[in-house]
Amino acid sequence: QVQLAESGGGLVQAGGSLRLSCSASGRTFDRAGMGWFRQAPGKEREFVAGTRWSGGGTYYGDYADFVKGRFTISRDNGKVYLQMNSLKPEDTAVYYCAADLEGRFPGHVEYWGKGILVTVSS
Repeated sequence: QVQLAESGGGLVQAGGSLRLSCSASGRTFDRAGMGWFRQAPGKEREFVAGTRWSGGGTYYGDYADFVKGRFTISRDNGKVYLQMNSLKPEDTAVYYCAADLEGRFPGHVEYWGKGILVTVSS
């Protein structure tokens, strides 16, 4: 059974930092596309950052424009991380870990985590 388990969310003041982690289990995710989406209250779920297999044990990283320069995605041994710096109140959302084993990420997602809340106070 595939599971994606997020951790690291919480409450932080504007300008602060948080690091989200996602642990994947149940399948081999070495070549999977993995990353993060978020959903703010009253808004649709949106892509935040992702990684795709680029061969030779390396990954290609991709970011939504609204997080470029502030968020950094990384992965290691079946885990994917999201370092979030210079957080803004508009970053408040439930953050979801996501994965696709067929290389279609982020356009297609096979697996979702349950989500973790990030709240940024002003």
